[in-house]
Amino acid sequence: MKPSTNMLPKTRILQFVLLFISLTWLACSTNKNSFTKRDVKKSEKLIGLHFANKDIDTLYPYLKRNRSGFDSLRKYPLGNNVFPAVRFDPTPFGFTMTEQQNGTEWDIPNNVEIPEPYDLLAFYTIPQLASLIKNQKITSTELTKFFLARLKKYQPLLQCSITITDSLALEQAKRADEDIKNGKYRGILHGIPYGTKDLMAVPGYPTTWGALPYKDQVINETATVVKKLEDSGAILVAKLVSGALARGDVWFGGKTKNPWDTTQGASGSSAGSGSATSAGLVPFALGTETLGSITSPSTRNGVTGLRPTYGRVSRHGVMSLSWSMDKVGPLGRNAEDCAIVFEAIQGRDKNDLTTVDLPFGVNWKKNIKNLRVAYLKKDIEKDTTLTGDNLRNALKSLEEMGIEPTAVEMPKDVPYRGFDIILRAEAGAFFDELVRSRDVDMMVEQSQRSRANSLRQSRFIPAVEYIQANRQRQLLIQKMHDLMKDYDVLISPTFGNSQLMATNLTGHPVISVPTGLDDKSHPTSMTFVGNLYDEESILLLAKAFQDNTSFDELHPPGY
Repeated sequence: MKPSTNMLPKTRILQFVLLFISLTWLACSTNKNSFTKRDVKKSEKLIGLHFANKDIDTLYPYLKRNRSGFDSLRKYPLGNNVFPAVRFDPTPFGFTMTEQQNGTEWDIPNNVEIPEPYDLLAFYTIPQLASLIKNQKITSTELTKFFLARLKKYQPLLQCSITITDSLALEQAKRADEDIKNGKYRGILHGIPYGTKDLMAVPGYPTTWGALPYKDQVINETATVVKKLEDSGAILVAKLVSGALARGDVWFGGKTKNPWDTTQGASGSSAGSGSATSAGLVPFALGTETLGSITSPSTRNGVTGLRPTYGRVSRHGVMSLSWSMDKVGPLGRNAEDCAIVFEAIQGRDKNDLTTVDLPFGVNWKKNIKNLRVAYLKKDIEKDTTLTGDNLRNALKSLEEMGIEPTAVEMPKDVPYRGFDIILRAEAGAFFDELVRSRDVDMMVEQSQRSRANSLRQSRFIPAVEYIQANRQRQLLIQKMHDLMKDYDVLISPTFGNSQLMATNLTGHPVISVPTGLDDKSHPTSMTFVGNLYDEESILLLAKAFQDNTSFDELHPPGY
C-alpha cells in the first residue's frame, strides 16, 4: 500500500529530527570539551579584558592548542611529593643572616614529682615530663597509656583526633623504656608522647587530610618530621584533626571543639593539634600553617604556637596546600616546649629542596634587654575589645621587664586582597585530579567559603595574574625587610591587621603567645614576629614573658 501524500512530510520531518538529534549527540560526545569563539568572548569578563573580534579570530586556534596541551599534561600523573620546578625563596636583597647558635642546653629539673591529683600530669611541660622519665619516676609506657586514655575519653566531646595510634605508641614506648634501662637516653624528648596533624604520613595508618575523599588513604612513607621525632625518642599517640584539606575545623567526622568553650570550634586548620594540646590530651603537637593555621588554633585554644621561617622544617610526607607558603611547626604549653620540638624537627632534608642547612639553638642566658623590639602601635590601639586590653597589659608587662619597643607600621601600598590567588592557584594545582574527577563533590562542606568551592574556582585564575601576584610579593618581601632589618622582634596583634597575611607571604617566623582570657573566658594572644631564620629572638622574648606571667599555665577547667 502506498503511503498517503499527507503522511510523507511528517515521516520525513521525523526522520530529519532523529537524524539531527543523532548528529548533535555524536558531536557532543566526540567534542564534549570543545569551545567556540563565542565562549571565548564571554570569558573575557572573568579576566577583566576586552579583545576585538578580529583578535578573537586570531587567538582562537592558539587557545585550542593550549587546550590540547592541557589534556596532554593530564595524561602524566604527578605524585604528592612533586614540587614545582619554580621554588619560592624568601631572601630579600641586602639580607644578612643572623648568627646561628648550634644546639641548646636543655635544663631537665631533678625535683619534679608525680602530681596530686594525678590528672594534673596532663598539663606538665616537656622538661617536667622528661624529668620524671629520665629519673625513672614514671615509665614511658605508663605515660603513653595515660595520654591514650585521655584521648579516648575526650574524643567524643572534642572530636580532635582522627586516628589513635595505640599499637605504634605502645611499641615505641616499650622501646624507649628498654633504652633507658640500657643506659641509652636520647634526650629531652625521650619517651614523651605527642600528636601530629593528619596531613603527615605515617606508614600503616590512614592519612586522611581531614577530607572524605581521602578517608581511607594510606601513604606508606614516614613524613620527615615524624621520623625526626621518632629518632628523638618521642612517642606518636594520635593523628589529630586537620580541617578538611587544611581549612577550618570541620572534617569528615564532625567539628573539632575548643576545650574552653565547646560551643565554639577549635579554629583551623591545625584544629586537632590546638584542641588536644589545650585539653592535655597530648603534651605537644605538630601543625602546619599556610595562612594562620598554627597561630589561629593556638590563640583559640590558649596554647603557644611557633610558625618557623619558610624552609626551616621539611614538608616531605606532608600534604601540600601551597608549595610557596606551607610551614610545619609545633604547638605546645609554652615557648620553651616549642623550642625543644623545633630544634628536633628543623634542618636540611634531601627530600625537600626548599629546606635550608642551618644550625639552630637558643642561648637562654642572653639578656632580653639587648633585643631591639618594635610594635605595631596603631594596630594595637585600634583594637578596643578586651583582647586589646589584654595585649596592652602584656605590653606593660614587657616594659616592666625592661623592653622599650619602638612604634612602627606595616608596609603601605600593598595589594593584600590580590595575594590570596597565590594560595588558591597552588592548591588548585595540587588537587587538580580531585576537582576533575568530581570527587570534590564528596567534601562535607560545599558552601561559598568551603575548600571545595575554593578548589573549583581556582581553575579560573589566570596564570598571568598568579605571576603578577608573585611579583608584587617580591616587593612585599623587600618592604618587610626594610621594616624588620633594624629590629629583632616585632610585637603585633595576632589578628585584625595585615601582619598575618604579610608574614605568611614573606616567610617570616612568628610565635603566638597567650595573654589571658577575655570576658567570656576565651583565650587571647599576641604575636612576636622575627627576622628570617631568627627564631631564637622571638623564643627568647616569649619565654621571658612567660617566665614573668602565668598565662601559659592556664588550662581549660574540667579536663
